[in-house]
Amino acid sequence: MTSDAPVPHPFSGVPALDGELCFDQGALDAASADFGRLVRERPAAVLRPGSARDVATMVRYCREHGLKVAGRGQGHSTNGQAQVPDGVVVELGALDSIEIRDGSAVVGAGVRWSDLLRATLTEGLTPPAFTDYLELSVGGTLTAGGLGGQIGRHGTQTANVTELEVVTGEGEITTCSATERPDLFRASLGGLGQCGIITRATLRLVPAPRTVRHYVLMYPTVEAITAQQTRLIREGRFDYLVGQALLTPDGWTFMIEAAAYDGAAADDARLTDDLGATSVEVQDVPYFDFVNRLAPAVEGLKAMGEWQRPHPWLDTFLPAAVVDSVVSDTLAALKGNEVGATAVILLYPVLTATCTTPLPVLPDGDLVYLFSLLKTASPGADSAEEMVAANRRQYDVTRAAGGCFYPIGSVPLTKDDWIEHFGPFWPEFEAARHRYDPAGVLTPGQRIF
Repeated sequence: MTSDAPVPHPFSGVPALDGELCFDQGALDAASADFGRLVRERPAAVLRPGSARDVATMVRYCREHGLKVAGRGQGHSTNGQAQVPDGVVVELGALDSIEIRDGSAVVGAGVRWSDLLRATLTEGLTPPAFTDYLELSVGGTLTAGGLGGQIGRHGTQTANVTELEVVTGEGEITTCSATERPDLFRASLGGLGQCGIITRATLRLVPAPRTVRHYVLMYPTVEAITAQQTRLIREGRFDYLVGQALLTPDGWTFMIEAAAYDGAAADDARLTDDLGATSVEVQDVPYFDFVNRLAPAVEGLKAMGEWQRPHPWLDTFLPAAVVDSVVSDTLAALKGNEVGATAVILLYPVLTATCTTPLPVLPDGDLVYLFSLLKTASPGADSAEEMVAANRRQYDVTRAAGGCFYPIGSVPLTKDDWIEHFGPFWPEFEAARHRYDPAGVLTPGQRIF
């Protein structure tokens, strides 16, 4: 089925579809932009699939006609990663089925994590790992990796997937897992859409807590916060652990957010008195409200107009041995205009042993740190272009320190940069690309191959 708009060449021969192939202005405009507001590439068509079969049909058609194609979840990329100039964007939001069975969730790639959580909670279950923002799609975050505060106990979201349905670059609907086509499984989880478009995922579930004891602890220096974060994640004292750097009129201050699940009767003194915080706040929150607590802040950003501005984000991983020096030097030189009025700067530890998939790439060592500069080109701040150039400089600093980046942000990279980024996994990744997308039709916006 096609939309009412005229069918342009070369789409006159597209086979029958369960969903809709769109050529109208609204669909094309929506698919030509993303959350970053930095890149704008207009596709020739947008597929709203009625099934995975539609995705396979369209990928085969694009391959036969020399067109590129990419899957798009909620469009939360920041540098045009899901855009396809003169090609086809597959809007995966239509693949929104949810089935809960045998302690797992079998979900369409377009399902939002917030909707999945609502569904699993009716069964007393929850996915073990979330990103901070729940209005992202399952397929979208699994294509990148999926990071959040539960990473100390449960790893990335990709580490909690048991099976995928993937449409390869040859237009085949393929099931893969750790034992069935493991090369495709490894290259699809965190693989940035280079070997296939994820259409369905089977996710591990765990018993859901009812309440969360939420702690906010403040620290005066980088060294003070990382010392406690390192200790806490190694001890496993909390179920959730993240941190932020906050720019105040008096300079930088640092915040740990930690949580104990079903912790209304927690011994606060035992959990926090030995952590050397300058202040401690404690609150009991229902589990869903805790996991979804970013939602009110996002509504505020939308009301301010900040959500609609360019977002030249940069997410990096640093070895624990250099985190204090790199972060301290970066923040000492950083001015508010260089990140925008509503920037968020994340700083929290990651135990690499819990991240059991080869992607996303992490630095060497058992403990690394996520250091993210989530910038917004606010009025009066540096331009988006200046922020992107600064991201590249920070990327070079990160690489020189033995770190790497989490590739959802806005950093101009060459193919040599990508080869260096993937490191020892590059030969396997390149082989999977050639095997499953030999014509190179998938996800050109990542600019890897």
